[in-house]
Amino acid sequence: MPVAQLSRLAGRSSLQGPLVIAVMDGVGLGVGDAGDAVASARTPHLDALWAEWPTRSLRAHGLAVGLPDDGDMGNSEVGHNALGAGRVIRQGAALVNQSIATGAISASETWRWLVEPLRDAGTLHLCGLLSDGNVHAHIDHVIALVDAAAHDGVLRLRLHVIADGRDVEDPSFEIYLARVETALERYGQAGRDYRIASGGGRMFVTMDRYDSDWSIVARGWQAHVHGNAEAFSSASAAMVALRARSDGVSDQHLPPFVVVDSAGHPIGSVEDGDSFVLWNFRGDRAIQLSRAFEEGDTFSAFDRGRRPAVRYAGMMQYDGDLGMPRRFLVAPPVIERTMGEYTAALGLRTLAVSETQKFGHVTYFWNGNRSGRLDDALETYVEVPSNRPPFEAHPEMKAREITDVVLAALEAAPRPDVVRLNYANGDMVGHTGDLAATIRAVEAVDTEIGRLL
Repeated sequence: MPVAQLSRLAGRSSLQGPLVIAVMDGVGLGVGDAGDAVASARTPHLDALWAEWPTRSLRAHGLAVGLPDDGDMGNSEVGHNALGAGRVIRQGAALVNQSIATGAISASETWRWLVEPLRDAGTLHLCGLLSDGNVHAHIDHVIALVDAAAHDGVLRLRLHVIADGRDVEDPSFEIYLARVETALERYGQAGRDYRIASGGGRMFVTMDRYDSDWSIVARGWQAHVHGNAEAFSSASAAMVALRARSDGVSDQHLPPFVVVDSAGHPIGSVEDGDSFVLWNFRGDRAIQLSRAFEEGDTFSAFDRGRRPAVRYAGMMQYDGDLGMPRRFLVAPPVIERTMGEYTAALGLRTLAVSETQKFGHVTYFWNGNRSGRLDDALETYVEVPSNRPPFEAHPEMKAREITDVVLAALEAAPRPDVVRLNYANGDMVGHTGDLAATIRAVEAVDTEIGRLL
């Protein structure tokens, strides 16, 4: 139903409310084994709800949320798109796969704009998460871009690779490095200069989100753009050295590294006239690096030093409202008729609240990948600042503070008609792999569900 028609329903609405939608991010129905933190946690309030009130289980992965196939793990972005839209939305990975399969990606105007100046001089830089987790990126996509670059006559290419360790097994980065190095070596034998130039772990280098910690992006900028980080003769040599250190660094927390030549010079610093592509398709951890490349003198998040004049593009446009980035290879999904539009058209007051780590999920992703409020008069968005990592050190995170905001709003006048909130604990602590901390995180969420009840 078009939104323009929804307002006519307001007079017939019999909603009493308030309706409170509590998203327990990362808390779900598992297999119940020794590694299942939800099954192992003491959750009296959730147990009572499940036993005494109507319930329903929903699939949160694969085709049910618009991913390419049922082997693909769900994630917070697509989950909140689906919750906010109330229907299946064909997602970024599927759109990129289709564009690669049809050849549309390498025939696009943006791709031609990127590669045509590089046939005689200059470097094509490809940067992103090197993984087959298919949550933020997929290794097949970058290999397809490497193939397209070779086909289109690009002679010099550099990869800036980010280790995963969250959406795939940790450690596993060497597996993905070997796959992509095989592809690069194939073209090296054909006379092209294709090499890995820099890297690091996603929670320490490049991939911050929601302006939570710009120092992460700054470290990536220094490594990828300026070649300024710990130096090694190859990515493989970097991994041998980093794995041997006593702190046992996980993939997601790998420090930045650069590859240098025999004279100690970085092989992949970004220069004027180069082209740079961020191959991640998911937006939340891609917007900040895009801003660093595209914003002018008003940019103040960190000191960029020399900002090279490059042609920059994302795999997709990560924020349609901000137009960020200006150029992209694959058009993002168009998500209309969201729940937020519906409630605004009905004149219902809405409160959306979470801590920083999931604030964009109950706002941006819930609203169909749109920034800002849909109706300033009816909507209130509250962001509770998150703690800095490591999250396993404080598994309660900001769950209590989120509940405090909700309870205060429900006791005020006029109170909201609809509340949507996100407890980040299960997801963010679960990603650390610390089972004991994750059990405590789930129990903290259960406590807050009890307070809401």
